[in-house]
Amino acid sequence: MKRRIARECALKVLFMIDVGENNPEEALHNMTRDVISLQAQGFCSTLVRGVVSRKEELSVKLSPYLINWRLERLAPVVRNVLLMALFEILYMEDIPAAVTINEAVELTRLYQDEESSRFVNAVLDGLRLSDAMLD
Repeated sequence: MKRRIARECALKVLFMIDVGENNPEEALHNMTRDVISLQAQGFCSTLVRGVVSRKEELSVKLSPYLINWRLERLAPVVRNVLLMALFEILYMEDIPAAVTINEAVELTRLYQDEESSRFVNAVLDGLRLSDAMLD
């Protein structure tokens, strides 16, 4: 449950950075202080810093799977859920991809809608099953 809370926190921070053009470190500090446990703060920080530092690479890997969409045209929640989940799949080997995909779908359902959650599931599942994850 702590990771779910940390993922939700990371999504909010990434949203603040993306939409509000907030400074990543300030947004992270403001969102995590006194709100979540230290363990959750660490996981949240890892996700946020990982996505921010590798955003271009993650965007390139996602683009071929966004059939008839461009990443920048997606709803900010969907865009950031996809980036965060892809980072987790590629760089956090201790977390099974199926768990990450399920969490991404649930976050999307919580902050967006059912149709968006199906889209996120399809994109991430397509990525997981492709050879692109091995590059």
